[in-house]
Amino acid sequence: MTKPDTHYDLGIIGGGINGAGIARDAAGRGLSVLLVDQGDLAGATSSSSTKLIHGGLRYLEHYEFGLVRHALQEREILLSMAPHIIWPLEFILPHDRHLRPAWMIRVGLFLYDHLGGRKKLAGSRGLDLSTHPYGAPLQDHYKRGFSYADCWVDDARLVILNAMDAAKRGAVIRPRTKCIALQPHKAAWTLTLKDQHNGEQHQVTANKLINATGPWVRSLLDETGLAKQTTPATRLVKGSHIIVRRLYDGAQCYILQQPDKRIVFAIPYEHDFTLIGTTDIEIDTKPEDSAISTAEITYLCEAANRSFQKPIAPDDVVSTYSGVRPLLDDGDENAAAVTRDYKLVRDHHNGAEILSVFGGKITTYRRLAEESLAALYGHGGTWTAGAPLPGGDFPDGDFNAFINDLEQRYPALPRSMLYRYGRAYGTMSYDILGQATTLSDLGDHYGDDLYEAEIRHMIQNEWAQTAEDILWRRSKCGLHIAPDTVRNLEKTLQKQCPPGNPPKKRYA
Repeated sequence: MTKPDTHYDLGIIGGGINGAGIARDAAGRGLSVLLVDQGDLAGATSSSSTKLIHGGLRYLEHYEFGLVRHALQEREILLSMAPHIIWPLEFILPHDRHLRPAWMIRVGLFLYDHLGGRKKLAGSRGLDLSTHPYGAPLQDHYKRGFSYADCWVDDARLVILNAMDAAKRGAVIRPRTKCIALQPHKAAWTLTLKDQHNGEQHQVTANKLINATGPWVRSLLDETGLAKQTTPATRLVKGSHIIVRRLYDGAQCYILQQPDKRIVFAIPYEHDFTLIGTTDIEIDTKPEDSAISTAEITYLCEAANRSFQKPIAPDDVVSTYSGVRPLLDDGDENAAAVTRDYKLVRDHHNGAEILSVFGGKITTYRRLAEESLAALYGHGGTWTAGAPLPGGDFPDGDFNAFINDLEQRYPALPRSMLYRYGRAYGTMSYDILGQATTLSDLGDHYGDDLYEAEIRHMIQNEWAQTAEDILWRRSKCGLHIAPDTVRNLEKTLQKQCPPGNPPKKRYA
């Protein structure tokens, strides 16, 4: 191992949404930044969410008014920053008078409409489900309901776009690089890093350090001897989702009340499917070992069957995913009631500063990044709210006009492909497609609508190395393509990318 020969202003451990968001903000302030992650970017919790940018309507029941207000404010900001991967959704809440009275729901929706200074999204309203088309997929006993707006997000791509922008501004992004030792010395940190591909180790130094490792936030401190008696505890709560063939027509989503007072979302997903989730199961195992259980699959099927006319069974599930949320331990016995707010813990060791991020949710990542850097460097330098993420710079955030322009520029390419590119890459689609006038101009064809130009972009610009990275995080093509296409892609990646250990589980 050589002596440290690379020094950074800020080192960040953890390549999920919080780490990537902090790296982007810090690099934009002119700091030299290193971000490392032991796996792929967004390889764990940040690719396993319910894919929502939302205030959290149910958090109002737990009196988390500050969290909801901040999240609703961020919802508006993020919608402007990334209109290609974030867009409005209408949620339908069928009323079950046995679970929550109508007046309580109306009060909650009134607060939801007004807490965050809503400007872009529609307000809530009541619905007669016995006559409204939104009632058609539901069982006949639902007579009334409510509508409100939130936003969808491609969670893994949100991480990638933040990392790309951070790199564009000078940050060094190193996935599949594990931090195996931390040593404070003379008001700085020495990090020992291990390349997960070849096992090589080397050291770097950083003036300040941020621990944004999500479910591993406490274990990193414990394993490196940096935890103190005052260090908060975390509760690891597994959230699982199932994906089934489309249950109903339309773009509306449903929020389904359950007898255990929980709610379950049903969301149109990837055109042909419905996403159903999530569970809240406290675990005491390693986060990397989490997987959906048979009981969770049954629970989610039964949750859908209580509301929809079209029944589903475990055999109808075409894909699943599970993620572990690192929730701040607030002492509540009910995992579903544990706060989703975050806490930033700043410590000094031999004069070296480290900030650890406990808890949080994807909607508030940008605000968390601002507060993290303010804690370490003082207030000032805030800039991210008005700066679009890569690909989100089309005029007025008008996605339909942008797609129309793509179709006019590339009339020979399938509209479905252009739409998928537009949603994933936004204006970066122009760079990927280049001067293509036919599909053959996009290079080697692996099958379905996967072409060399797109794969090259993911490898060169988005740190993709495995078929898992490409098919389940950078895209959701894994739900749509044939086995031969997967094999063709894997053969190409074996030649172009260094060998590594494939992830144990599949993220949808």
